[in-house]
Amino acid sequence: MKKRVITISREFGSGGHSIGKAVAKTLGIPSYDQELLEKIAAETGFSKEFIEEAAEYSTAKNSLLFNLVMNRSLHGRMEPSPADTIYFAQTEIIKNLAEKESCLIVGRCGDYILRDKGDCLHIFIYSDMEDRAKRILERYGESEKPVQKRIADKDARRKVYYSHYTDRLWGIPQNYDLCLNSGALGEEACANIIINVFQG
Repeated sequence: MKKRVITISREFGSGGHSIGKAVAKTLGIPSYDQELLEKIAAETGFSKEFIEEAAEYSTAKNSLLFNLVMNRSLHGRMEPSPADTIYFAQTEIIKNLAEKESCLIVGRCGDYILRDKGDCLHIFIYSDMEDRAKRILERYGESEKPVQKRIADKDARRKVYYSHYTDRLWGIPQNYDLCLNSGALGEEACANIIINVFQG
């Protein structure tokens, strides 16, 4: 079946965002990354900043943010948490986009949400720690937290969020059609491989 939609999941600092943008530009299809946040914000009424936090909440079970976004009990009533509301909204938005047009979707459990859609190409971008650390420092600069710690924390949040809503392990090859090492191949080569597979 000819592919119409690409989903890209990625390790923090692997260049997945840039690779996705390059692929979408070459193919002439819309790319949804930060653009998804705007759509989810419009749908739920939450701010983009809150949505970003809720999507990658702290893995510490006793943290305020974890309890805020994951606790389903409010004053004794069972209600969807803010994180649930965001996930349900993004699920519908991603499904609608995939039905409406050829597009590229970065993150947001897109590979899982569209797992039964046969015309999708699911990609995972990864790299070694040294390459990721270099890329993060070049693009985002230094912070008080060591870059390796920033990477570990971000990846941990993505793993917890993904497994919570999908009951699958984040980043394992079985979830994807293609896994690419951006450190070994380079971002341009990764983009070209994705384009060739998509068009093949």
